[in-house]
Amino acid sequence: MSYSKVSFPKHAERPLVTLEQQDEIFILTMKDGENRFTVTFIEALFAALDEVERIRGDSTEPAALVTTGEGKFYSNGLDLEHALSTPNFFENYYLKFLVRLLTFPIPTVAALNGHAFAGGFMMAFAHDYRVMRIDRGYLCMNEIDIPSPVHPGMAAIVRVKMSNAKTFRDCLLQGYRFNAQEALNRELVDIIAPADQVLPKAKELAKKWSVKARAGPIYKSLKEEMYYEIINFMTMPDWAKPNL
Repeated sequence: MSYSKVSFPKHAERPLVTLEQQDEIFILTMKDGENRFTVTFIEALFAALDEVERIRGDSTEPAALVTTGEGKFYSNGLDLEHALSTPNFFENYYLKFLVRLLTFPIPTVAALNGHAFAGGFMMAFAHDYRVMRIDRGYLCMNEIDIPSPVHPGMAAIVRVKMSNAKTFRDCLLQGYRFNAQEALNRELVDIIAPADQVLPKAKELAKKWSVKARAGPIYKSLKEEMYYEIINFMTMPDWAKPNL
C-alpha cells in the first residue's frame, strides 16, 4: 500500500522531516539544510520514528526504513553551540536518538546523498546498511580538528562498525575524509552510486532485507545483543562534556 507523506513537526510552515511509505519501505527525508542536530530537529526525527512504529504495530510483514537528506548534505552533525548550551542534550536527545536508530525494529538503510560529518557520520553508522553518493560527499569524524572529545558511545559505534584498526585510527586521529570509493574499499558503505541512483539503490537494498522484519521483536533484540557494548557506553553516567 502507499501512504501519504507526513511532515514533522506537524502543522509547521517549514517541515524538518517528512515520512512517506512506498509499499513496505518507509522513506524518512531530512529537510533542514545541513540537518544539524538540535532539540527541535531530534524531536522531529523521533516523531517520524514513532509514526513508523505506530503504523507497523505488531505486524511481522516485510518492512524497512530508508533515511536521506537533500542537496549537499546528509547531515553536518551537531549544532555545537545549541548542544553545549542545552542541559543534558546528549543524554536526553542525541544519544537516545542514536540508540533508538541503532536498535530500530526493522532493517534500516542510510541513503547518503551528500556529506555525513561528525554527528551525521554517527547517524549514518547507526543504520544497518549504507548507500553513498559516488560523485560528491565525504564521511568524516572531524572532532580532532575542532578539537572536541568524542562520547564513549559514539566512539564505540565507530569501533564496532569498522572492519580494522587502521581505518578506526585514521577516522578518529586524522579526521580523514573518506570519499565514496575509499568508503566502499574500507567497508564503511555497502553500495556506491551516482547521485540520482542513491535513493533507488537504497530502496532496492531496503526491499531486499525488508523480509527480515518478519522476525518481529527478535530483529530489535538481535541488534541489542550485537551492540550491547555501544548501548552500555551510550548510557555511561558523568561523561565529561566538551569544553569549547
